[in-house]
Amino acid sequence: MQPAIDLSPTAQAAIVEALNQSVAETAVTTMLAQNFHWNVTGMGFGPLHALFQEIYEDHFQAQDDLAERIKALDGHAEGMLSKMVERSKVSEHDGHADDRTMVEAMKVAQETLAATVGAAGVLAAEHGDTLTEDLCIARGQVHEKFAWMLRAHLR
Repeated sequence: MQPAIDLSPTAQAAIVEALNQSVAETAVTTMLAQNFHWNVTGMGFGPLHALFQEIYEDHFQAQDDLAERIKALDGHAEGMLSKMVERSKVSEHDGHADDRTMVEAMKVAQETLAATVGAAGVLAAEHGDTLTEDLCIARGQVHEKFAWMLRAHLR
């Protein structure tokens, strides 16, 4: 294991960039889940209202965990919402949709997040940063679980 302070400046910068991408997509997905939580209707209201809340509460904490890892790497955690939305591969939604459309959009967001944090973990592993790799693996598992739960609603 290589301590964060022993990483080369190039490795630190690359890992911080990957983590900031993860933070951005997590932040956009947090708001997406909260928006859907507020606006979901229909026969699936109860379980979807609860699931969307579980997602945004999890993701709010995840943003902090990822940003704190950026700081441990002596990087700058991007905190501007406009920059996060701009860089995110997860799209915003206005919340005007039926429950099935919301579930599909949230599933895609979770799959995107799993891929993004997974790639950040691979990058960290390539540079011997096992602590960042571990954080990314754990986050990827959470996003894949949420994606599976959402897919189950679509069957």
